[in-house]
Amino acid sequence: MFQLARGMRISLTYAERLLWEQIRKRKLGGYRFRCQHPVYRYILDFYCHEKKLAVEVDGEIHNRRKDYDEYRDMFLQGMDIKTLRISNREIENSIDNVLKKIYRELETR
Repeated sequence: MFQLARGMRISLTYAERLLWEQIRKRKLGGYRFRCQHPVYRYILDFYCHEKKLAVEVDGEIHNRRKDYDEYRDMFLQGMDIKTLRISNREIENSIDNVLKKIYRELETR
């Protein structure tokens, strides 16, 4: 699982790279995020352990796998991990609004 996550860090999508550049190295409110972080049998796109917040970047494929995503989110919720889903389009068109949305969620947890 760790090797798979390591490989996924190398091949981030365009939207994931855009977001990662904005939240890495505690750039967002001093919160530390991990990129492609394994939790049990899942790999979270971005994860803030301090606030137990997973940020998932959803592309078109997620339109066809909603049941899987819902199950996964419920499983993580059972571990007290909140999942915030953000579309590629949202990141590419309005990164500032996305950052505000993530920051608000961090502050309320």
